[in-house]
Parts: sequence; C-alpha cells; structure tokens
Amino acid sequence: MALFILRRLGVMVLTALCMTLIVFALTNLPPNLEKLAKTQAGTRITDDEVHSWLERNGYSAPILRRYGEWLGVVPASVATDAAGNVVGGRCLRGVRSTSIERVPRYCGVLQGEWGYSTKFRVPVSDLVTERLARTGVLMFWAFATMVPLALIFGVLAGMREGSVTDRTLSTISIASTSTPEYVSGVVFVVVFASSAVGLKWFTGSAKSAVNGITFENFTLPVATIALYGMGYIARMTRASMAEVMTAQYIRTARLKGVKFRDIVLRHALRNALIAPFTIVMLQFPWLLTGVVIVEALFVYPGFGDALVQGAQNNDIDLLLAVSVVAVVVVLVTQLISDIGYALLNPRIRVS
Repeated sequence: MALFILRRLGVMVLTALCMTLIVFALTNLPPNLEKLAKTQAGTRITDDEVHSWLERNGYSAPILRRYGEWLGVVPASVATDAAGNVVGGRCLRGVRSTSIERVPRYCGVLQGEWGYSTKFRVPVSDLVTERLARTGVLMFWAFATMVPLALIFGVLAGMREGSVTDRTLSTISIASTSTPEYVSGVVFVVVFASSAVGLKWFTGSAKSAVNGITFENFTLPVATIALYGMGYIARMTRASMAEVMTAQYIRTARLKGVKFRDIVLRHALRNALIAPFTIVMLQFPWLLTGVVIVEALFVYPGFGDALVQGAQNNDIDLLLAVSVVAVVVVLVTQLISDIGYALLNPRIRVS
C-alpha cells in the first residue's frame, strides 16, 4: 500500500505539472496578454505601449521561462530604470518600486507566491484562501445534508427491490438528478424567498452569509446543491444495495433465521457502500467547480465566484491559482477513493 501511494503521488505531481502547463499556456496567449495590458494601462494605448507594459511586468519572456518563474524554479526577470530601481517584474507585481537588491530572485508557487490579482488588487494566495474557506463552509453543509439523505434513500430502496418504497424513492432520486441547479435554485427563490407566492421564509441572497451564516440566508443555496447531488448518490447506493441483497451469503443468512435488520446492517451495508463511496468522493471536485452557478445565483462570493471574476477580467494569476486548486482536489479525492476501496473491501489488494 505504501509503495502504491508513493507511485500515485508521483503520478499526481506529473499530472499537476502537465495540467498547469496547459492552463498556463492557454491563459498566456498573446491576445490575452494584450487584453490584460489594455485593461491595466488603458484601452487606448498604442502597440508599443502594450509591448512596453508587458516587458515591464515580466510577460515578454518565452512561455517556458515564465512557467518556470511561476513555479519558482527559475529566477524571475526584473525591469529597471536608469537609476537601477526595479520598476517591474513578476516579483514586484502589486508592490511599489524598490532597489534591485531587495527584490527576491524567486517568487513562484514553491515559495508560496501565487501572483497578484489584477482584478481585486490583492495577492492571489490571500484571495483564494478566503474564497476557498467560504466555499468550504458551503460544501460542508451541502455534504452534511446530501450524503446522509442519499445513503438512507438508497439503502431503503435497495433493501426490497421492486417494492412501493423502492419505486417512490427511485422516482424522487431521478427527479432530483434531472433538475439542474439553475432550475431548482430559481424555483426555491420564487417559492420560498419572494413575494410572488408569499412564503418569505428565506432570503434570496447569500451575500450576507459572509458576515454571519443564518438559517434564512444559507438554507436555499445548501438545498440547491444537495438536491442535485443527492439523487445520483441515492441511485448508485440503491443499485449496489439491490445487487448485494441477492448475493448467496445474504440468502444463507436468511435461511439461518438471522433478523432482516441484522442482515442489512452487519452483512449487506458495508459491501453495498463500496461503489457509492467512490461517487461520494467524486462529489468534492464537482462541488468545488459546480458551485459556480449556485454562487452566482445566490450572490455568494466564494471560490466559484472567483473563477468567474478571473475569467471575465482576464486575471491570469487568479485563473492559474483556481485551476491548480481544482486539479489538486481532483487528484487527492481520487487517491482517497482508491485507498478507501481497499479499506472497505478486504478482497481488494494493491500489488
């Protein structure tokens, strides 16, 4: 197992490098850099002024060198004036001019420097940490609502395949899965947060949740996320539970007179949760990037909102940081899923 984890970690590092290089190349295309220069220096600047701005801010170097500077394995280039003062460069973004002796040579991801947000005018690391924490709270409550309900629905439906309970819960699961967030969210707002129906139980905006989470301002976004993901997990749990309940050892336990409740809890449940465990783990990357619609709908300034703002304003450093976080979350959850497989099912061995 230890050797397997080490190999997977090595593959994760290589995958992260490849993905970040692709994203870095796409975000640093010449049209994007030209748009960034005009956004920061003025839309009416000339081509020579665009070139000067890009050179002064460290965007004129070859793509691989700039990628190395972003990683922090290559010394960052600097631009100086006639007096020898640093007037530009990656290590000086968002900072006033200073002497060249005081500018660090390396200022990349490995040094904890993720760049400077041209939209929000703050270090990207501070912005991503703040937004990720907000989305983490939203994801926590969505998971706390979605996973238990989905597992209960799936287990109850799969215990007695073809029963009324199975058909009812399966219908609810299919309906929730087929309803995207932008539909259920709008319905929730119209029904529970507007004067159109008269049920003003909740607020239609979660922006106030930044200053304090309450039942009124956080229920609708949590319910919107949980409703969509709950059906898929419930369906997978139901299918796995129904398959386990037809296994030979379950039939043997029934013939021996073991109580049905004990059969489900002691014998069937653990094996039935192997497949849903993977689905649950895959919800993490989906939630991290899938909350874009929910955060936009309920005006919640989280990780998804940072992704949208970075894309709309061509904020290169912010887009790179968001992409790295998303890639790392996907890779880590897949690793945890594989390890969990081996722990839940002793028959699975890693050679």
